[in-house]
Amino acid sequence: MKISRSTGYALLAVGYIAKNEGDALIMSQDIAREYEIPLEYLLKILQQLVRANVLRSKRGPSGGFSLAKSAKKISMLQIIEAVDGPLSSHLSLAEQSQGAKLGSKVEKAFDKAITQARTVFDKTKLADLIEGK
Repeated sequence: MKISRSTGYALLAVGYIAKNEGDALIMSQDIAREYEIPLEYLLKILQQLVRANVLRSKRGPSGGFSLAKSAKKISMLQIIEAVDGPLSSHLSLAEQSQGAKLGSKVEKAFDKAITQARTVFDKTKLADLIEGK
């Protein structure tokens, strides 16, 4: 399994917003500066998170980003899948190996690992990651 750099930046950005959220919205420039992320790249990631209902955005001079829901209700899996798409295995080794046991067993092992990873990421909430701000 490979988690993209974009997803890593998304996790940092959402964590930053959660830790610093108050009365004011969080500006993308502040996140980019804090973690040395190119602003245009970060903006694309933030928009993916808005489309996935992880974040809310407001345009304009007093605009910025905020969490779309409580940090206790946002999972790592939601953030990962908002940026990288569904966490799944696309192997078809059983079919490709014409039903050979090896292909089937390898495919089952991958499926089991993906299922376990999905479970861990889904149970890990943003609030758990930012505890102790």
